[in-house]
Amino acid sequence: MRSDLVVCPPTVALFRRPGRPLEPMNLLERVMMSESLADRTILVTGASGIAASGARLFAREGASVFIVSRTGEKCERLADEVNEAGGTAAWAKADLTVEAEADAATGACVAEFGRIDGLFAVAGGSGRRFGDGPIHEMDLGGWEETVKLNGHPAFLAARNSVRTMREQVSNPSGTRGSIVLVTSVLAAHPVPSHFATHAYAAVKGAEVSLTTTMASYYATDGIRVNAIAPGLIRTPMSERAAEDPVISAYAARKQPLAGGLLKPEEVAAAGLFLLSDASRHITGQILGVDGGWSVTEAAP
Repeated sequence: MRSDLVVCPPTVALFRRPGRPLEPMNLLERVMMSESLADRTILVTGASGIAASGARLFAREGASVFIVSRTGEKCERLADEVNEAGGTAAWAKADLTVEAEADAATGACVAEFGRIDGLFAVAGGSGRRFGDGPIHEMDLGGWEETVKLNGHPAFLAARNSVRTMREQVSNPSGTRGSIVLVTSVLAAHPVPSHFATHAYAAVKGAEVSLTTTMASYYATDGIRVNAIAPGLIRTPMSERAAEDPVISAYAARKQPLAGGLLKPEEVAAAGLFLLSDASRHITGQILGVDGGWSVTEAAP
């Protein structure tokens, strides 16, 4: 195990502040407020963008949130924000592409909160810096690094969560847990003119297959597995697209329900639904949150 794994212990400042009401940030969250995750523990991989929006929303819905990312400063800042707002959060710094660190982070979550009721697996990113692009231009290193960056965290977090869920008692709804993988609309609806990153699309497609096969296998254990396929979301990963006027104009046409890039809170809201008992009979599904991307032409 690498020696730089850092876990924020519960005694350091991670506690609920009594008397501080949980106030939603916007209309969407106000509608979703119902304490639907009360007494649940949600493991969130990633600490910015969609992952951060999810952690905030799940905590406002009553969950204890455990945040894992390779960037300790982001984890700490997000956990402090959740706790100061009256929620409950702890965190671990871990590189989720490294098995020993992923194992230690999952173990820290269980040690802190006793169980894992839900996994919101977001950690990953663009492989452009490794050379991801059209396959005829890509070398093996670019492929391997992109798959590692996106596939390893999803696999390890899902595997460790399933192992924990199978051993724990059922929650009041009669299920043992819910896993939500965050994939991408590009897995099934490519746009070669603007997003020709073949390794990224391929690994996100693998996550779709992983979702359905896990859902089938673990249904009898009371474990649900679903995925969300976001469109173009306004996150740190999408800065290149957001700053490109051509791509921004394309997104406005391709995602007409949003009129441009979607907000990460939209994906978090879908995650809340799939993690809560409102979806307790739903498994093996891929929920597109794409503003119309997958069913809309984007003519000039």
